[in-house]
Amino acid sequence: MEIMTVGEFKTQFSAVLKRVLAGEEIGISYGKNKEIVARLVPKTPEKKQRRRIGLLEGKASVRFSKDFNITDQELLSL
Repeated sequence: MEIMTVGEFKTQFSAVLKRVLAGEEIGISYGKNKEIVARLVPKTPEKKQRRRIGLLEGKASVRFSKDFNITDQELLSL
């Protein structure tokens, strides 16, 4: 991982983004101590997590009023 100061990062912004897109990680340092305050890393595809049914079993309860009108599939797709 290469470390750049904020000033270097600002002047080379487009080039840095191209390097990140190519898979490189860049650290950004700030202040007198040049402490790393941020890292730019390539984006990874987000995995959509499935909802676990029964997660709150025994911990919570749900009651629907009599005029509630929604199908099971519509409820599960929320």
